[in-house]
Amino acid sequence: MPRGTLAIELTAVIVAVTSDEPRALTLHGGEALPSGPLQSRHHTLQSGVRSWVEDQTGHALGYVEQLYTFADRERTREEAVDRRISISYLGLTRERSDSDAADATWRNWYQYFPWEDWRRGPPRTITSTILPRLRAWARQGAPSMMRERRERIDVAFGAKPHSWNEEFVLQRYELLWEAGIVPEARGHPGVVNTGAGTPMMHDHRRILATGIARLRAKIKYRPVVFELMPASFTLFQLQRAVEALAGQRLHKQNFRRLIEQQGLVEETGKVATATGGRPAKLYRFRRAVMVERTAAGTKLPLYRSG
Repeated sequence: MPRGTLAIELTAVIVAVTSDEPRALTLHGGEALPSGPLQSRHHTLQSGVRSWVEDQTGHALGYVEQLYTFADRERTREEAVDRRISISYLGLTRERSDSDAADATWRNWYQYFPWEDWRRGPPRTITSTILPRLRAWARQGAPSMMRERRERIDVAFGAKPHSWNEEFVLQRYELLWEAGIVPEARGHPGVVNTGAGTPMMHDHRRILATGIARLRAKIKYRPVVFELMPASFTLFQLQRAVEALAGQRLHKQNFRRLIEQQGLVEETGKVATATGGRPAKLYRFRRAVMVERTAAGTKLPLYRSG
């Protein structure tokens, strides 16, 4: 491929929730997201990404939306490509184990972003490794640069007087990239045992961070979490799915009260007996809510348990 070539790639962040864990569909031993070049046979960008995902993983997509277009020259690490434009998509589905694609594997997304999982409290890696390295990086440069870096770090990682914002996934990853803490940073030889998560090829971990941030924001105002749920589920299973995506524990009573007040679900008339305790009522998503709430929006609560 000659120098000056412009490569257009379609990349997909495919998400499922399995056994209370958020999972991303990956290739090449977890190093890449499903992706492929835009081709003339693709009638639209979305048909192109659907085609590549199905060809590479054997997994047909349901819900899909466009995420973002990445085209940073300095983040292309291939000598044969002058600039790679990556048009990314977010897809929601349920994990399947019957795919014939041997290279496709589902990975817990906290494998790539361990600092994002606060369900058991603040991750130790933030205070033991990440913040000390970021603050050392912030002390470099001119005073104005040092101040700007400190402010970005405090906001992104919730240092006082700020609080942790689960939607700042991309901002946190970008800080780690700029500081050379993640192996994907240009010219960085690689980082071992820093708590900075598993690296991915090209800019795929950056794209995954964008998908996580979009989904964390979206579950607060659109009922997209139901795309990840089985046809029937308990309210406890629903809460655990939202917690898995948000990386936060939620207040059980507040969560259930707001779910019921908004009419998001309805009882099926059946119960789940394999709960380890008392039988629990089974619910299903009220599809009519999509029409009812188109104008007003649907508020799926993210209430902390603290």
